[in-house]
Amino acid sequence: MSRLAPTKSALPRTPDVTPDLRERHTPEASDLPRRRETLDASITPVRNAPSTLASGNRRPDRAGTPRAVKPAHLTASLRQFASLLNAGLPLIAALDVLEAGAPRPAVSALLSAVRRDVTQGVALSHALARHPRWLDEQHRALIAVGEASGSLAAVLLRIADERSRAAAQRARLRAALTYPTCLLVFALTVVTVLARWVIPTFEEIFASFNAALPPATQAVIEGSHAIASGLPYGLGGVIAAYCAWAAMLRRSRKLRDTCARHVLIVPLIGAFIARRCVARWCRALGILLHAGVPLADALDILSRTSGHPSFDRATADASARIRRGERLSFALASCSTGTARPAFPPSIVGPVAIAEQTGALDAVLMDLADMADHDLDAQIASVLSLLEPALVAVLGLLIGGIVLTLYLPIIELGHAV
Repeated sequence: MSRLAPTKSALPRTPDVTPDLRERHTPEASDLPRRRETLDASITPVRNAPSTLASGNRRPDRAGTPRAVKPAHLTASLRQFASLLNAGLPLIAALDVLEAGAPRPAVSALLSAVRRDVTQGVALSHALARHPRWLDEQHRALIAVGEASGSLAAVLLRIADERSRAAAQRARLRAALTYPTCLLVFALTVVTVLARWVIPTFEEIFASFNAALPPATQAVIEGSHAIASGLPYGLGGVIAAYCAWAAMLRRSRKLRDTCARHVLIVPLIGAFIARRCVARWCRALGILLHAGVPLADALDILSRTSGHPSFDRATADASARIRRGERLSFALASCSTGTARPAFPPSIVGPVAIAEQTGALDAVLMDLADMADHDLDAQIASVLSLLEPALVAVLGLLIGGIVLTLYLPIIELGHAV
């Protein structure tokens, strides 16, 4: 099936859905309380969902779905799903087509489980909530909005675009980090080999001189002794500490929130994470507003699904301010992440203030998200372009300094002779 053409910054105002889909997903104007109840319920993941398929010998997730589903396959299925709905297929028929053309058996099993739940009357967002490993809470909330507003195809397409954009960004970051990582591993390997085998050989030679060694050479020899004797214990301690820390993070939400807040303070890394969160927040709010969700309700949804606890709290604060009658731009300008860094920089607050006056808030938010992603890619590329020569210089100084200190006693002995 051919892929859809790239969309503009704003979603199409009139989704192409069939009458049965429209009847299922479009509420009446007087049905707002039930619609809000559906949206709120869709955000809470189904923790103890029953197993819906046999997973064979594969290790299942909480809902019995095989773990072999790759994110790229799921993104492609979401994009094809949107295309089928736009073509006029009913929801269950589109799931049947997707299941039949799934690229992997695991994807087919996942789609079969979702189709079975939808056939039994479960909403699509709730059926997907039984597989929390593959779609996060924010995406499931957006799907619930699409079901309620009749724009499910457009929302699915936006989710696929966002997942593709995030995957491409991660791929570029991994590719850019490959060379620096190889340099770092090479440096650690060289230092370990020197400390474990080369320096002890030079130590034996120096012992035959019966002469005092220079302080730098003596320090290198003592360092090699520490590395040779403490390396196994050091590695074991690092692994044990990592496992204990990971277990504590899994069990304590308060600890996860504290760590996430303090990471924002770290130079460069904190700025990258904050910009990524802002881009994701702007895009999600733009989709919600375009789907017809009131601003305060959209912020309530984002306050539980922004992907970062500091931005969750900032969004909840903005929602409370808006319900008290403040404008969105004023509310965002007052939000904080709990650090010296504001949750929303002036580059976001200013365009939002203008968009509130022009009535194009959803489109402006989508454009701001695209610009934030572009700026983030440029910043990462700039930092990595400086990181590579810095690592090469450090590697040269480290290895060159060790070799120089090892030959320094021999040079001094030659001068003495």
